[in-house]
Order: sequence, then C-alpha cells, then structure tokens
Amino acid sequence: MKKIRYYYNINTLRYEKQVVPLRVTLFRILTFISAAVVTGLLIVTFAFKFLDSPKEKLLRVQIEKAEELNRIYASRFQDIDERMKELENRDNEIYRTVFEATPIPDSARAKNLEEREHLENVARMDNNEMAAGIFSSLNALYNRLDIQEKSYKEIEGMIKNKEKLLASTPAIQPLSNRDLNRLSSGFGYRIDPVYKMVKFHPGLDFTAPQGTPIYATADGTIETAGNLGNGYGNHVVVNHGYSYRTLYGHMSRLKAKRGQNVKRGEVIGYVGSTGKSTGPHLHYEVFKGKKRLDPIYFFYNDLTPEQYQRILKLAASRNQSFD
Repeated sequence: MKKIRYYYNINTLRYEKQVVPLRVTLFRILTFISAAVVTGLLIVTFAFKFLDSPKEKLLRVQIEKAEELNRIYASRFQDIDERMKELENRDNEIYRTVFEATPIPDSARAKNLEEREHLENVARMDNNEMAAGIFSSLNALYNRLDIQEKSYKEIEGMIKNKEKLLASTPAIQPLSNRDLNRLSSGFGYRIDPVYKMVKFHPGLDFTAPQGTPIYATADGTIETAGNLGNGYGNHVVVNHGYSYRTLYGHMSRLKAKRGQNVKRGEVIGYVGSTGKSTGPHLHYEVFKGKKRLDPIYFFYNDLTPEQYQRILKLAASRNQSFD
C-alpha cells in the first residue's frame, strides 16, 4: 500500500496531501538509474583490471610454468654447450696429440660453430621463440655429439694397439689428493709470488705437508734427479718415451736416481720447498716434445667425471702460484 505523505500549509493553516510533480519523479528515477550504471561500470572496470576470471588464472599459471621451463631449458643448453666445448678441446688438443692422430679439421667443425651461434641465440629468445627453437637446438647438439662419438670410436681403435703407449702416458695425480683440496694453482698466467706480477705458470702446484710422497705418473726412466740451480730446487724429470716427459719440482729429498726405471705409482721423492718456492708444495709439469701441456688433462685414471669437473674449476682459478 502506497504511503501517503502530508505537509502543513502555512498559508491555509491546514495539513494537505503532498503531491510530487511528475518531472521530479522522472528526475529522481533517471538519477538513480545513472548512479547505478556508473557504479556498475566502476565495479566491472575494477574486476577486469584487478581480478582474474578462473580461465585467466589458469592461463596465468600455465604461462608462468612455461616461462620457468624455458629458463631451465636455456640454462641446460648453456651447460651442455660448455661441456661440449671441453670435449672438443680435449679431443683435438689432448687425445689426438696423445695418439699422434690428425686433429679434426676446422672445416668439419665449421657447421658446429654455426650451430653453436644458434644455441647462443636461443638463450636470448622470448618465451614463444625459445619454445620454437628448442627442437632445432637439440638437433644441433645431437650433430655435435655424433661427431665426437665418431672421433672417440677412432681413438678407441688406436688404444687397442697402444697399451705400452698408455702405460707411458701420464695418467694420475702425482701425489695423493682424494679430496681434491691440494691443487692450489693451475696452468696459465698467474701472479708470481716473488715478483708480484702476472707470469706464465707452466704447470700445476699441489700444496702438501713436507715429506708427502710424490709418485711417477707413468712408466719411464729417470732423466734428471738433483738440483741444477734452475729454480726447481731438488727435482726429478722422468722420460716416458713417445716424446713424453714429466717434471716434479721443489722436493725436500729424492728417492729416485738418474737412469733408474720407474713404474706408474712408484715413489720418486718427497714434497719440500727447495729452489724458488714460497712454501711446501709440488710443482708438476708435462711435456710432449718441447711443448708444455696442461697437466690437468692427464688425470683420467684416478678421477670420476664429477671429480674431474671440480678439479677443472680449481685449476682455472686465477690465483697466485707457489713458485
């Protein structure tokens, strides 16, 4: 039932029924509708801007997962590429040198360089481009692995006829280093401890207490045993044949004698600090003819792949040498 309103008319001094004009009623209705429409628009705008629908929430989660997977793929590709570079370097510079085989020519790896550039581009792609490039990048990696597999099979054939060569090839660490915490300085340019300037360090330094046993890293004959005043102090040079020689410097005392035949793992002396040395350590070098090689590539007999990766990182540290 409609409620009737009255008002007091001061002119007639009577209560009279209140009548609202039609235009006022229409104005009120239009005002209410306008306010409702504006409020509705504000609510819809806020909802679209700040609130996601269930479908949008699902899509957002899926996009975040895809982005995370793409980041993982890019990281894995870069890691695999680093390992492939190391394998290729060891193949040409070490294994094929060991067996006096012709290195894989640059022309054979030319396609790999192009594929490697593609791999680096993948790491810079956005999510959609990266997803499209993953299959192509995997094919590039498989091609590089295929070349390395063929190369290693060729080297495997060489090994079967070169047992003596293998016995005469440096293949272990020159002192006990199971925890890999004794390698203090690697092959390459390092800070000289005496002159305090960057100089080429032609071997590896192993820190160890004075008197720690030092082992021959391959079969051979003692070529030098003594102190020749060349900075190595008491040192031993072993001639392994096949153009290989190894040097062990700064010994406290020698056990091996010149002309003596030694086997891999035989004690030839003890750690010391004689010659140009700033503390007890072993300086170890590997020669192929007159060329010095990085000894880090000759520890494949007594290290697991994980240990080898760790010792590579230790050797690459740009620190100060001990001699």
